Amino acid sequence: MGVIDRLKAIGPGALVAAAFVGPGTVTTASVIGAEYAYLLVWTIAFSILATIVLQEMSARLGLITREGLGEALRNEFSNPIAKWGSVLLVVGAIGVGTAAFQTGNIVGGAAGLATITGISENIWGPLIGLVAGVLLWSGNYKLIERVFIGLVVIMGLAFVVNAIVVQPDVTAFSLGLVPTIPEGSAYLIVGLVGTTVVGYNLFLHASTVQERWDDADDLTECRIDTVGMIVVGGLITTAIVVTAAAVFPEGTSIEDVGAMADQLEPVLGGYALTFFAIGLFAAGFTSAMSAPLAGAYATAGALGWERDLTSTKFRAIWVTILGVGVVFSGLGYDPVEVIVLAQVFNGLLLPILAVFLIYAMNNDDLLGEYTNTTLQNVLGGIVTIVVVVIGLQTLLDNLDALIALLPV
Repeated sequence: MGVIDRLKAIGPGALVAAAFVGPGTVTTASVIGAEYAYLLVWTIAFSILATIVLQEMSARLGLITREGLGEALRNEFSNPIAKWGSVLLVVGAIGVGTAAFQTGNIVGGAAGLATITGISENIWGPLIGLVAGVLLWSGNYKLIERVFIGLVVIMGLAFVVNAIVVQPDVTAFSLGLVPTIPEGSAYLIVGLVGTTVVGYNLFLHASTVQERWDDADDLTECRIDTVGMIVVGGLITTAIVVTAAAVFPEGTSIEDVGAMADQLEPVLGGYALTFFAIGLFAAGFTSAMSAPLAGAYATAGALGWERDLTSTKFRAIWVTILGVGVVFSGLGYDPVEVIVLAQVFNGLLLPILAVFLIYAMNNDDLLGEYTNTTLQNVLGGIVTIVVVVIGLQTLLDNLDALIALLPV
């Protein structure tokens, strides 16, 4: 397959990459680079490998069976308790999770535009939500896909240009590929893996491959798209870490991307700040579109509803998720408490999804000759163990915050 053919194969993988490189990832990567320089670069490599393993399975499931992950989960169980328990878990965790994170997505995108224009985030937030809503309402998958591809390219160029301009330490970067866990870094490692290996992306990918490709003959193209675009997402995350590592003295403690923006202002005559702001906007806007879309695919599939971009029920789901983000971003609402709850739900759901996905990918009746190989099962098992640890760690880390949310 030539270069042109490979470029033409770009599709749903761009949505997946755009979904995990959101404002949360930008913030976590910035903090990692500032505090630990290049020491945790290996975490990105592991996260990308784990994402490829699970997303390839999800894409293969959707392409071969012509079912979304929600339908597969719903149809796999004959026991009513198991079936409806899994449905409620998916609808609750994915629905709440995407709605909660949506506020952060819109606020992140608005922050990027506010940096460039000086106009308040409270104005840009609702406008970003409105534009995202118009694009999703069009029901035109090809248009939506092209917008995602374009924004991923913009995001990639913006962050990579900065990474090159700040002249990173290549030797230190190379040493960062060797796994080490510096004291106090565990929560950041968990955070970065958790923002890259995203549960709702499994639903998004299994459904969108069906919009792009027809059958098993397209599996090679599908895999090229999956691996290629997830690697691009990893390179974007790496560029953010590298930039922060280069512009901050090692050990600098920062709380948000605002500190990163301030540090970049004098670099490249101020243009570095502009590039960063453009990248942050693209990260927020793409995530603001992908989260409602993923939530709609997951919920509609689990409930047995039609997964049609133009259907009333499908639109009602993503409009609700998008609406939550627009309202809270416009009010200047701090979504931290809700996001804590969403992180716990998603952290606990991901291991369940991973186990089910591996189980389904070994079902001969479902996939025939396209079931998992031994290597795929081993890699999937390793990833599942890691996400179980992450889920438990997320629960423990946020236990006090969860107790605080309970009514007295």
